[in-house]
Amino acid sequence: MILRELNENEVGLLKDFLYEAIYIPEGVEPPDRSIIEQPELKIYYENFGTGSADHCIVADDNGVVIGAVWTRIMNDYGHVDDETPSFAISLYKEYRGQGTGTKLMREMLALLKEKGFHSASLAVQKANYAVRMYEKVGFKTVDENDEEYIMVCEL
Repeated sequence: MILRELNENEVGLLKDFLYEAIYIPEGVEPPDRSIIEQPELKIYYENFGTGSADHCIVADDNGVVIGAVWTRIMNDYGHVDDETPSFAISLYKEYRGQGTGTKLMREMLALLKEKGFHSASLAVQKANYAVRMYEKVGFKTVDENDEEYIMVCEL
């Protein structure tokens, strides 16, 4: 497996990974795929590559993209200010729990630092097992609501 930047012709994969990123608690029916067409979710992929903080790194397993981490400055759930890119990360289910997400996160944090950003943010459901991974790579909870933590990583 290699980590590499997303190719321009692969931007459509962000829709798949956005759907995969939706946290679905145990025993809850997954939403219809059309959910990613809602305005509050389209901001994660619409016109991707046009903003200064639009970056994407994928995990490529013998020519198959199995996971992606991407950032952009957007008014999403994890938005803290207009200078801080928000994270989205997702892996196909069968590839989770093997350290790939952590590698993707570390690679993206290094890239953002190299590009001159000072911090990155994200929102995560409190019950999501990924909270531990985010803490492991340096994210700290700066705010919360009933359902989510808002986390920031200083670069």
